[in-house]
Amino acid sequence: MTLTETDREPPTTPTRPARSLPFRALSKAMFLGFVRDKATLFFTFLMPLMFLFIFGLIFGGEETSKPQLGVVGDGSVIAALDESGIVELTPFTSAGEAEEQVRSGDLPGFVTQHGGTVTLRYAASDQDSAGTLQGIVNGVVSQVNVQATGQPPRYTVESRQVEDESLEYIQFMAPGILSWAVSIAAVFGAAITFVNWRKKQVLRRLRLAPVQPITVLGSRVVVTLGVALLQFAVFVGVAMLPMFGLRLTGQWWLSVPLLLLGTLSFFSVGMLVGAFCKTEEAASGVANLITLPMAFLSGAFLPVEMMPQWLQGVSWIFPMRHLNEGMLDFLARGQGYEAFWLPALVLIGFTVVVGLVAAKAFRWED
Repeated sequence: MTLTETDREPPTTPTRPARSLPFRALSKAMFLGFVRDKATLFFTFLMPLMFLFIFGLIFGGEETSKPQLGVVGDGSVIAALDESGIVELTPFTSAGEAEEQVRSGDLPGFVTQHGGTVTLRYAASDQDSAGTLQGIVNGVVSQVNVQATGQPPRYTVESRQVEDESLEYIQFMAPGILSWAVSIAAVFGAAITFVNWRKKQVLRRLRLAPVQPITVLGSRVVVTLGVALLQFAVFVGVAMLPMFGLRLTGQWWLSVPLLLLGTLSFFSVGMLVGAFCKTEEAASGVANLITLPMAFLSGAFLPVEMMPQWLQGVSWIFPMRHLNEGMLDFLARGQGYEAFWLPALVLIGFTVVVGLVAAKAFRWED
């Protein structure tokens, strides 16, 4: 018996839940592979956390030191120096004892007052400290002179802080270490995954299977973004411990979407590395060659102001520099939406350009 056209069942189209099954299966497989890989977990979480602990314990309790100044005797100028709070005074019983400390390099200078004469002695080897001490003592002496005349000062200085408080080391370090950790997870994850899958013919099988390329790429992106969010929670949580003392300011939550955009830019770099490298060793080496210098040049470990001016300009080509600056603005400087759009647009543009190049160079098999 043959079926007529009306008797045949119409072809069925896959429903939306059915179409999402490959995406969910791939995402789950990639996440489980990430969790079970001890080396990946170490380089993604433990190694950056180790840097955070080491630098945090070394510099976490470090405060801005005041200039040291020895004092011999007392008087109105020495009292004014003590009240100013801008120098740390060390009393001595005699000028000879204080001068011996200066000669041995244990003290940058000392001051004595006999009646109306104020004498300052300082070490000749440290001109920076000498200039600072001369400026402080001269300023205090001028203030005391004006007060002694009983006349109101003719000129006054109006000063205020631009920021509420100075940037502590943990506030600078936490966003930088986090950016570096996210770059490791995204670049290495994308590069080594695609190289490994190409080498083991996984990409070839996926290409022959009824799975869209966007499904494969999208599942890897989702896992990478999920890992970045987990890194954010872990690193910020550790940095906020009392031993480190990170304090979130202003609209700190704006750092989360910026972090995700930065993760996408690093992922595009990993795709580019994975497109050209043929072995996992080569992909790992190239990824290291990219992420580590980029971290140093982008201010992840040390302030970029310590670099030469021309090198500071070069560092703006790296997405990590824009991510670091944005994270600092939100996590430490109390900035709002006005500081979000520029780094966000730069990261989006970087992702689009590098992603298109990586897609052009991508190969399903060797």
